[in-house]
Amino acid sequence: MVVTVNIPDELAAQAKARGLSLEAYVQEILTQQLAVRASETQQPRTTEEIRVWLDSLAQFSDKIPALPETISREWIYQDHD
Repeated sequence: MVVTVNIPDELAAQAKARGLSLEAYVQEILTQQLAVRASETQQPRTTEEIRVWLDSLAQFSDKIPALPETISREWIYQDHD
């Protein structure tokens, strides 16, 4: 992806002061900002949210057939011709 922007002189001066190319400095800034936003949006789940998620996983568990006492090759392939 190519993005064209007008770079303020101050930003170019900051990159130069850090010994980085302007492109590398902007990438560093963007990476830091994305990391900050990711950590802000991922708040720890509450007990209620975890319970709702677990319940959604188990929603159709009553429809799963019980396993036999012994699993045989015939049982594994019972629905195959």
